[in-house]
Amino acid sequence: MAEIAGCFAFWAWLRLGRSVWWLVPGCVSLVAFAWLLTLVDVAAAGRAYAAYGGIYIVAALLWLWGAEGVRPDRWDIGGVALCLVGAGFILFAPHGR
Repeated sequence: MAEIAGCFAFWAWLRLGRSVWWLVPGCVSLVAFAWLLTLVDVAAAGRAYAAYGGIYIVAALLWLWGAEGVRPDRWDIGGVALCLVGAGFILFAPHGR
């Protein structure tokens, strides 16, 4: 949610005509996102970031529904399920251990 909130702040400033002051909490959110990503306990940062992609898609649809008032449809839900399965393979597979 930190990444989406940060990016939304920039979107609101550039596309919705909000005040430039929206960038302050937007930047704080993006810094928090980067820091939180470092807390994932995996041997490879690329793998953590790839698995995070599935979580990002879930968060984006939750943002769509909660912040923008657009309810995800069955295709959105199916896509999220597919992405979470893929993220699970990336994160939890044995990877030659």
